[in-house]
Amino acid sequence: MDVPQARAECDAVLQTVADAVVADDTILETVLTAVLAEGHVLIEDVPGTGKTLTARSFADALGLSFSRIQFTPDLLPADITGTHIYREAEERFEFTEGPVFANFVLADEINRAPPKTQAALLEAMAEGQVTVDGETHDLPEPFVVVATQNPVESEGVFPLPAAQKDRFLVKTAMGYPDAADEQGLLRSRTERKSATPSADTALDPEGVRALQAVPETVTVDDDVLGYIVDIVGRTRDDARVEVGVSPRGSQRLLEAARARAVVEGRAYVRPVDVTTVAEPVLAHRLVRTTDATVDGAASEDILADVLDAVPVPTVSAEEHEAPAEG
Repeated sequence: MDVPQARAECDAVLQTVADAVVADDTILETVLTAVLAEGHVLIEDVPGTGKTLTARSFADALGLSFSRIQFTPDLLPADITGTHIYREAEERFEFTEGPVFANFVLADEINRAPPKTQAALLEAMAEGQVTVDGETHDLPEPFVVVATQNPVESEGVFPLPAAQKDRFLVKTAMGYPDAADEQGLLRSRTERKSATPSADTALDPEGVRALQAVPETVTVDDDVLGYIVDIVGRTRDDARVEVGVSPRGSQRLLEAARARAVVEGRAYVRPVDVTTVAEPVLAHRLVRTTDATVDGAASEDILADVLDAVPVPTVSAEEHEAPAEG
């Protein structure tokens, strides 16, 4: 699959999801960018904004198997990964797969489960496998985790540690729809017989894997690489930041920028691709100082200041055009 084909497939997926979900196009593009970059998504927002529907709609549009795990305080790691069950008739233990064995996994209200259970997703998200009783089991490909959390309620929740937030390629929020979109949401409800809309299928697992291979063909100029390094470096030097973006974060920013270029139909990365994905990729990786937290300095605001302070390189489209034959 080449970049123009990938762009067409991305447009088809986004349109299919948009037909089922009332959400800002930027949010949907951010989720698709994460899928292309083989990353995971953390959505933080109040209940009822369409987080679960968005995840299910993407799974349907991509033709991927879907699994939803409701995280609760009594959830155990084995409830996610699976466990060995003794088959008395056969006198042997047999591994029974948990709900994590799906292409598209929704970890709903992930901050309601204790840290040990949250950590059960770490190996799955990082390695695409789980280990149970010393046996390693590969997860299906492609594998995407979309986790949600509610920022409003603070009782009975276990905030994700920085190490686990770092496993998510992007963090985003749905937000409330504007009046026109919300009226359209109500109108669409009157025109169907079921409470929950569904998305059509635009791809299949093989197509998704082919789509995920395309960003690896996208070229990146040294000036753009230097731009990424400058952005990441400045987060480490900011007085409001206790722990800045790690080298892993800079790699994730590069991967997301290449995926964003594919969504835009380009075979090369422009600085605007970097700035577009910078906030969802980097903001949740910043650990603010105590003073910054008390003063109400949001990670997004800090990152915005960083982007304003770093000079933007110029990348010419002509440099990436194929040379004329003859």
